[in-house]
Order: sequence, then C-alpha cells, then structure tokens
Amino acid sequence: MSSVWRPGPRNLLTDVSGLRVGNAQDERLKSGTTAILFDAPCVAAVEILGGAPGTRETELLAPDKLVFGIDALVLSGGSAFGLDAASGVQAYLRSVGRGFEVAGHRVPLVPAAILFDLANGGDKNWGLQAPYRDLGFQAATAAGPDFGLGSQGAGTGASTARVKGGLGSASTLLPSGATVAALVAVNALGSPLVGTTLHFHAAPFEMAAEFGGLGLPHPHPSLSMSPPSKLSPQPGGATTIAVIATDAVLDKGGARRLAVAAHDGFAHALWPTHTDFDGDLVFAAATGGSGWRPDGAERVELAAAAAATMARAIARGVHAATPAPGDLRPCWRDLEA
Repeated sequence: MSSVWRPGPRNLLTDVSGLRVGNAQDERLKSGTTAILFDAPCVAAVEILGGAPGTRETELLAPDKLVFGIDALVLSGGSAFGLDAASGVQAYLRSVGRGFEVAGHRVPLVPAAILFDLANGGDKNWGLQAPYRDLGFQAATAAGPDFGLGSQGAGTGASTARVKGGLGSASTLLPSGATVAALVAVNALGSPLVGTTLHFHAAPFEMAAEFGGLGLPHPHPSLSMSPPSKLSPQPGGATTIAVIATDAVLDKGGARRLAVAAHDGFAHALWPTHTDFDGDLVFAAATGGSGWRPDGAERVELAAAAAATMARAIARGVHAATPAPGDLRPCWRDLEA
C-alpha cells in the first residue's frame, strides 16, 4: 500500500462514492447553482467562520439534532434569493421518492448556502420571481459523476480580489484506501494569488500540475503588505462556500471536526479569508462507504487531507474560470497571457 497521497481518478468530489453533482447556470444572469445529491441519507455537519453567511436548514446538522442524515446539499449564487435553489432540489428529490419520513410523508432535507454575485455585471432584472428554484431543479436533474469546473454552477458569477472566481473540486486518496474530496464556489473578498504574481497561495499542495504547476514565486513577496480585497466591501458581498466529503465512517461530531479542518484550506489558499464581509462556510459529509473508522493519528491525517484538498479545489476553481461578456474581473488565464 502506498504511503503517498494521490488524487482520485476524476479529481472531483464524486470520487467519494455515493454522491452525484449537477450544475445549472444562466449566462445572462451571470449566476448559477450546484446541487450535491446523496444516494442514501448522509451524515453531515457545517462550520461557518465568515462574518456574513446566508444559509438554509443548517441548524438540523448540529450533533444534538434529531435528523441522522440529509438527502442533498446546495451551493448557489444569488445572495439570499439563491436560497430558493434548495426548493428546486427538494422538488426533484420528492419526485423520486426521497426524503425524511414524517406521518406518511417524505420531506427531502436539503441544507443550502449562498454567495453574493448580484453586482457582477449580470442582468438581475428577473421580475417577480427569482430564477433560482428552476436552476436548483435543473442542477438536480443534471447530477452525475462528472461535472464542469470554473465558470459553472455556483461559480458562474464568482470573483476574487484580482481575478474571476469559480467552481473548484479536488480529491485525495489516503493510504487507508479512503477518499477525501472537496467542492467549492470561490467568491472571496481576498485573493488566491500571491501578491501581484500568477502563483497560487495553494501551490505547496498542488498535485500533477492541476492548476498550472507554477509553484511558489521566488523570492516570495512579504505577506505583511496590505491585504488585497474587492473595492468597497459590503456585508455579504463575497463568500466562499464549500463541501468536504469522505467515505470514512464518521458521526455528526466527527463530520463537524472535518468541516473545521477544511476551513484551514481556505487559509492556505486565500488571503485574507474569513473576513467580516465573507460568509465563508464548509459543509462536511461522510458517506461511510469505505467502512474505515479513523481513530487517533488517522483522524489527524484525515483532517490534514481535508485542508490540503480544499486548498487545491479553491485554486482549481480559479484556474478553470473562463471569460464572458460583461465580466468585471479578468480570468487567471487572461493574466497569464
């Protein structure tokens, strides 16, 4: 058995068996939604470290709450309007007979988080009804093992201090045979790039040149400089939202600790992060499919892998972003040119 971490076959969240991911977006709107569907009710938790979050049904994820598992998670653009996307995913799940059974009825449990992309140059004049419920239904319908990165789904209209953000994902296979994988919509107040360079803060964790293979700049510029940020930050005006998943066997408390560890990946990949104006959040999900029950030092390795995998996913999302008419930020690839 190899003692070296390596990426999974897809290098996506879906390298954790038992889940599917789907994207839906509207290019005119410059916004979209990403749905994560579980094949069976899944143990989950959440950790919110940003100062301006927007969420739905996160309280039920607490270790002391009744519900054992959830049916799906949603990441969406649209600020508070984007929370409607969870209703679309819920509608899809109900149509296929999924949900928590209560008095003969099935109620799909779909926690969600949103990012702010209202002021990104897209047309938000949608009239009386916001489009996110429909986008959520479309994303759930499209869910499968393969999905796009960059300017897709919840990452469609995302941005950072210097460049466009995007939807990123990465996976890590551990020596135990278990998998840890991350999915993230990067819409940060801070920057994923070191100073004014093209180099990613996450470079020390990169595998197989998955976001350009540039490494760190030499000499490395001082990070004591004033931190880069979007102009005129507003409460809720940014936010990086993510999912960390594993096929290890964890209870809700263990999943919560995994979410805490994954937030360290934000700190490795973005400068600054967890600000008053970000709603930074990580959902954690443990399918238990591998049968591996980490203990002691194994829990430390699992946590370290969560942080490293999340950092890689953030960089991959920014690296994969593509240009579109009306963009207010260049793509990383445009800086390269």
